Amino acid sequence: MPLHSSAAEHIRDLGDYVSASPSSFHAAHEGARRLAEAGFTGLDELQPWEATAGKFYVVRDGALIAWVTPEGAGPTTGFNILGAHTDSPSFKLKPKPTTGRFGWLQAGVEVYGGPLLNSWLDRELQLAGRLVMLDGTQHLTATGPLLRFPQLAIHLDRAVNEGLTLDKQQHMNPVFGLGDPDGEDLLAVLAERVSGGGNPVGGTPVDPARIGGYDVVIADTQPAAVFGVRSEFFASGRLDNLSATHAGITALIAHADASDGGPEASGRTAPIAVLAAFDHEEIGSASRSGACGPVLEDILVRISDGLGASASQRRQAFAASLCVSADAGHAVHPNYAERHDPVNRPVLNGGPLLKINANQRYATDAAGAALWARLCGEAGVPFQEFVSNNVMPCGSTIGPLTATRLGIRTVDVGVPLLSMHSARELCGVEDPHRLARVTELFFGTRARI
Repeated sequence: MPLHSSAAEHIRDLGDYVSASPSSFHAAHEGARRLAEAGFTGLDELQPWEATAGKFYVVRDGALIAWVTPEGAGPTTGFNILGAHTDSPSFKLKPKPTTGRFGWLQAGVEVYGGPLLNSWLDRELQLAGRLVMLDGTQHLTATGPLLRFPQLAIHLDRAVNEGLTLDKQQHMNPVFGLGDPDGEDLLAVLAERVSGGGNPVGGTPVDPARIGGYDVVIADTQPAAVFGVRSEFFASGRLDNLSATHAGITALIAHADASDGGPEASGRTAPIAVLAAFDHEEIGSASRSGACGPVLEDILVRISDGLGASASQRRQAFAASLCVSADAGHAVHPNYAERHDPVNRPVLNGGPLLKINANQRYATDAAGAALWARLCGEAGVPFQEFVSNNVMPCGSTIGPLTATRLGIRTVDVGVPLLSMHSARELCGVEDPHRLARVTELFFGTRARI
């Protein structure tokens, strides 16, 4: 399947992907479903892998790793990796989650990552994630609209417009009904709304008494929307970083179909194209499914083993490999221009970002920048440099983690956003499609840098 022929088609499909992915587990599941539909084979980490050439994927918790091994790949064939992440800032359900007082039913939640708290107020929200039963079986669940963080009326806080302060423990307790908390069980609601095939409806309810554990977060339910005087804007939850995960999935499917898994006419074997969509980036990536953990290295080692690589040959393959770390970045905000670098000021629909930081909060170096410039030129896609204002702390990505852990040259890029970490973020309609176009080209490049 080729890439979407237009930005409008791509943005509609991105909206569908985000809607189907209210949690990292849903994002990995929906990505796997799309890959399977495109002919990729799912592999089980508990089983031996005998296949070499072909199209494959693995889901580990909320992470998705997929790859295309071409015919003729050998022990020293390099990997071209697109790194992204499936999680977004939110709130995670606590133990003993059913709380409340004064006739209200409330959910006990813990802040996950760095959400822009005020953006979550007065919205219809859902719970979504996975339930793990006592026998080890797992089920996805998504409630649809269920909760709300109600804001205090201005009549009871006349100074609110001079500065809103939200206490994460006292004020961020969403309501989900009326009644006595002793007579309600929020887990029962989740058990009733187990997903069928990754969708919020169509599943078979499970026994809440058999739930042994859960990883459940809050997600916005408002559909994605295109708007603006020329329909140039796209608003949605979880664009950080499902915009890059979606671009990677669509580009990998397009790359696989274009190459058919075989050598190109030049006779030179293409690299092994890899999508690595990690979980837990928003909280530091230190998990078995995060970029600090072993998941990517585990998969790359097993691919190399299937190609007969020795330890030394595997290191040769890593030295020949490239990683593009794709994560959302900041567009210049017209109302807060002083918070941005005075010269490098990316705009929406100006093209994907090349993210640079002198202190290696982004992994981009001169060689990586040159690669990105060449790829964008060949794809006919404009790009923009991003660098932080010197007095503003710079965030980071999975890029430096991957470069440090594996020694693979890495360049940091991403789609420019406004309202990053809001319940509802904003990008341009052109930029996600452009990122996918460059990514498809990257998957097949053999550049040595």
